[in-house]
Amino acid sequence: MQPINITAYTEDPSQIEAVKAFLKSLKIKFEIAANKPFTLSSEQQKILDNQLNSDKSQYSNAATLYSDLKKKYEL
Repeated sequence: MQPINITAYTEDPSQIEAVKAFLKSLKIKFEIAANKPFTLSSEQQKILDNQLNSDKSQYSNAATLYSDLKKKYEL
């Protein structure tokens, strides 16, 4: 038995039941994964919060940085 991942975007519960019935009719074993929200550790959340609240003037635009490096090294 080889598992595959399929994501189905249903509009209502009746469509979910129809998909279940179809898979059962083909005698395909299946399981429905629950939506698990992603949770961050307190350290990860702290790092993200620090990034969001940091001074944006310290950051460089990637395209500008790339252009400056090309000019500097005559690439």
